[in-house]
Amino acid sequence: MKRFSLLISLILTLFISSSTLFAQDIVPENFESWIEEGMEKWGIPGMAIAIVKDGEIAYSKGFGVKKLGEDGLINEHTQFGIASVSKHITAMSVGLMVEQGLINWNDPVRDILPWFELSDPFATANVTIHDLLTHQVGVGRILGNRLQFMTDRSRYELIHRMRHHTFEEPFRSQYVYSNVMYTLAGEIAAAVSGRDWDDLVANRFFERMEMTRTNTSINDLDETNAAWPHQYINGEVVPIQRRNWDIAAPAGGVNSTVSDMAKWMLMQLNEGLYEGNRILSEEVMRDIQTPKVSLNSTNANAPQNSYGYGYRITDFRGFRILSHGGATDGMNTNYMLMPQHNFGIIIMTNTFNNFLDAVGYQVIDHMLGATDRDWAELYYESYSNQFETTTELREQFESTRISGTVPTHHLQDYVGRYINDLYDTARIGLEDDKLILTIFDDEDLTAELEHWHHNTFRMIWNNPAQREEFLQFHMDYEGKINRLEIRFTLRPMMLQVGAYPSNSYRDVVYEKLKY
Repeated sequence: MKRFSLLISLILTLFISSSTLFAQDIVPENFESWIEEGMEKWGIPGMAIAIVKDGEIAYSKGFGVKKLGEDGLINEHTQFGIASVSKHITAMSVGLMVEQGLINWNDPVRDILPWFELSDPFATANVTIHDLLTHQVGVGRILGNRLQFMTDRSRYELIHRMRHHTFEEPFRSQYVYSNVMYTLAGEIAAAVSGRDWDDLVANRFFERMEMTRTNTSINDLDETNAAWPHQYINGEVVPIQRRNWDIAAPAGGVNSTVSDMAKWMLMQLNEGLYEGNRILSEEVMRDIQTPKVSLNSTNANAPQNSYGYGYRITDFRGFRILSHGGATDGMNTNYMLMPQHNFGIIIMTNTFNNFLDAVGYQVIDHMLGATDRDWAELYYESYSNQFETTTELREQFESTRISGTVPTHHLQDYVGRYINDLYDTARIGLEDDKLILTIFDDEDLTAELEHWHHNTFRMIWNNPAQREEFLQFHMDYEGKINRLEIRFTLRPMMLQVGAYPSNSYRDVVYEKLKY
């Protein structure tokens, strides 16, 4: 008995030692102190990392805190919002239906959802599932973060409103990234399977792979071990409120942990098999992971740039990388697979940053034996330069504010309800001599209007994570206020500086209702 106990002890010692050596070998020397230094430099409250290699989980660990001002520490089981990394999970759910012979990638959407409609009749009749998953429809980006944040509306309403959406680019002419079209893809999987998309992915993926801490709604978070979102606002990193992504969950609403996502990476690298269980067929997995459309390459490190189904596919140092980033309201994720090396890494953080990209490349370079770049320094230098340039542009814009002007009308004359076919309702109220804007009749989407100049106001959202945008009131020929126009920021040049300056925005005109 004593000899048996010694044998078990020896086996455990060897296992622990080999696991430790494996972890040390998979990451650079002094990796964890390098991570902690980077987090401090970038102002990142919490981070979690998992690495898989050769069919094993080689590394899984958390760093920092779940929420600034509180003691809870991040570990490998802490839940984060993985944002747009959700997209290839949605592609997998559609792939399940393809595998079962219920649909094909090139089936027209209208064959499955006859009520679906776009503003272009030709696109309506011809758009396919493939178009949705490769961002080839031509609509979606200009929604910014508005329609997909209608927290008290249904996915059906979100998609139904697309019939009023103008095209940013002609149908199938080029890549236009679209959260709404991925939400539609999830609804197609739901319609074909006969169950909600959330139930489908939970049952067919998360439960079968024992991803017990992965879900599709912030309402299902385990608040005892869930990261809190943060943003850099007015010179400091602060906690911000959670925002509900349920309406667009197939595009970016999955919550998970690095421990769970390590299992997901193992399955992706093993052609759809996880611990001997077939999750998806090899054929469908190859479809999902194969380049479908070519994209412009702006990254010198990735001479080839393409998109599969929910995967960006590039080359790095001669090897293929399947990846996707995710960012929404203070949650930031970087997910990278290198099939030729049977390697995957996922980095989750609870504030926006580029350090997580540096982490990915630093670990990959270590694996490849490359030592010619300090990715942390490269990314931080780029960030600092961009921050300085963007701050100057913001100051230049603010210098154009005309002082000494007043609104053309009494504030009460601006009060009322304003309507837009796509964006529904904007309500202007008056409280304590201040104009208040509410969109979608949602009290969580409310802003105070600060007079800027003439009939232009700056919208200061109650949720500080939404920052500030601009609104103008217009008059009819009789001099009455009859319209308002909101300039919705779609992609700030640098959110750490603010919602503006931005070279990507949409001017939305609302007509005032007459009572």
